[in-house]
Amino acid sequence: MRSIWKGSIAFGLVNVPVKVYTATEDHDIRFHQVHAEDGGRIKYDRVCTVCGKSVTFADIDKQYESPEGEKVVLTDDDFAKLPVAEKHEIPVLQFVPSDQIDPILYDKTYYLEPDSNTPKAYVLLAATLDRIDRTALVHFTLRQKTRLAAMRVRDGMLVLQTLLWPDEVRSVSFESLEDATAPRPQEVKMAETLVESMSEDFDPGQYTDEYQVELQRLLDEAIASGDGKAPERPEAAAAESDAEVVDLVAALQRSLEASGAGGGDESGTAKKTRKSQPRKAPARKAAEPKARKTAQKRTRKGA
Repeated sequence: MRSIWKGSIAFGLVNVPVKVYTATEDHDIRFHQVHAEDGGRIKYDRVCTVCGKSVTFADIDKQYESPEGEKVVLTDDDFAKLPVAEKHEIPVLQFVPSDQIDPILYDKTYYLEPDSNTPKAYVLLAATLDRIDRTALVHFTLRQKTRLAAMRVRDGMLVLQTLLWPDEVRSVSFESLEDATAPRPQEVKMAETLVESMSEDFDPGQYTDEYQVELQRLLDEAIASGDGKAPERPEAAAAESDAEVVDLVAALQRSLEASGAGGGDESGTAKKTRKSQPRKAPARKAAEPKARKTAQKRTRKGA
């Protein structure tokens, strides 16, 4: 990996030199746009709407247009004059309990590597964060954009996760939930049983991106065919699903039975069904010994 940023963490009067690496990557298969008729690659040209000439990226400036229609053009020199004192410094603002950060705020993740021959300060900061189980809130400036970020420990390594600003998270209210009926205690109990039957420790290795696997298989088959075209495949049958669950208890009961947890916690419907069934077989078994005794008595009297 190649570092994308160098600087230091300002932890009080302690300075921790670090390198920053991108921690995640996209595994999606990339495609080029081509002309459907002859397969030629599609290219995009930056054309000025005034003079009609092609414009190189170096000759492009940024323009802002206000809601009233007023336009302002800023050059790279204008952006360079903006205050970015933290450009090569990650100042620690405060330490907060880790569970107080809403996961919806997390954005991109970066690894921090010590950039010093004696990484004692790095190890000390990582060990301290791991011991107190808290997350450090920091400012992180990358590509002239300052973000709020959370710094925590993962496998003994400092990890930086940029956070969205509060006004970047949309507030929403759905009318369909305002008049929603509260679930019944029986439904809640069955749902909890179903959740418990499906609960396990998280292991990301057991999950795979089936779409990308099948897409790669399709591409391999197309390459093996020699003509560069995907072979014909039968259409997959659409999964059947109810648009609306009418009997929620019955649906939960079927889910419990499918998960193998239906026998431990039975619904009231199932119990009533079994109670209402007549017990004829046990009655016959009880009557058979009595009939046998009566026949034996009659035999003795006859003798």
